[in-house]
Amino acid sequence: MDKWLPKIPLADWIDTFVDWLTTTFGGFFDGVSSAVENSVDGIVKVLGLLPPIILAIIIGLLALWLTKKSIAIFSFIGFLIIDYLGYWDAMLNTLALVLTSVIISIVVGIPIGIWSSQKAMVRKIVTPILDFMQTMPAFVYLLPAIFFFNIGVVPGVVASVIFAMPPTIRLTILGIQQVPADIIEATESFGSTTSQRLLKVQLPLAMPTIMAGINQSIMLALSMVVIASMVGAPGLGEEVYRAVTQLKIGVGVEAGIAIVIVAIVLDRITQNAGKRKKRGNL
Repeated sequence: MDKWLPKIPLADWIDTFVDWLTTTFGGFFDGVSSAVENSVDGIVKVLGLLPPIILAIIIGLLALWLTKKSIAIFSFIGFLIIDYLGYWDAMLNTLALVLTSVIISIVVGIPIGIWSSQKAMVRKIVTPILDFMQTMPAFVYLLPAIFFFNIGVVPGVVASVIFAMPPTIRLTILGIQQVPADIIEATESFGSTTSQRLLKVQLPLAMPTIMAGINQSIMLALSMVVIASMVGAPGLGEEVYRAVTQLKIGVGVEAGIAIVIVAIVLDRITQNAGKRKKRGNL
C-alpha cells in the first residue's frame, strides 16, 4: 500500500500555512494579544480592589437575587473558604480568564448563531466547523495559540474560546428555531420585518435556551483552566498543575475544591438567570 500511495505532506502544508499567517498577520496577532491580556489584567485589578469579604457578599447577594437562599449562603461561604485556603488571588485570575473567554464567546457566538438560524447555507457551513471545534483535543489548540501569541494567559483564553464557543452558537440556533411557527406566522400577518420579528419575538422567546448555551460555555471555559496553566496562564489551574508535577496531593485537592466552588456558583447563577428570564417572558 505504501509503495503505491505516497504520504500526503499534510503536516508540512500546515506548518507552511502557519508560518504564512504569522508573517502576514503578525501585527494583528500582537494587537489581539495586547487586547486580551489587558482585558484579563483589567478584570483582575477591578476585582482585586474589593476586599474578599465584600466581594463574597456581592456574589452572595447576586446569587440570592437570581437563585435561592441556600445557593446564596453557599456562594458567600464558599468564596470565604477560598480566601481562607489562600487561593484568593489565584481564584481572581481564574475568574478573569473565564469571564474574558465567555464574553468573547458571547460577542462572537451569538451573532453567528443568529445568522445561522436565518440562513440554511450558513448553518450547513457552521455545523461541521462546530463539530471539529468540539471533537478536536484541547491540547491541539494550544500549539497554534502558543505560536501566534507566545506563552501566557492569551493562549489559554484563545483555547478556552475555541473550546467553549460551540454551545453558545448551537443553542442560539436551537432557541430561535424552536419558536412556535404560529407565532412567526402571526408576526408576518401583522407585516413585521425580519429584523423586527427577530429582535422583538424570536430572541426574547429564545433567551432561556441561549442562556443555557452560555451556561455550558462557562463550564467548558472553566474546565480549561488546568490545561491553560500548561502554557503559562495563572490561576487555580496553575496551582493544580504545580501540585501534580510536585506530587503534592493536599495542595492539589485544595485548589481543586476552589475550582469546584467557583464552578458550582457560576453554574447555579447562570442557570437561574435563564429561568428568571423565562419567567419574566411568561
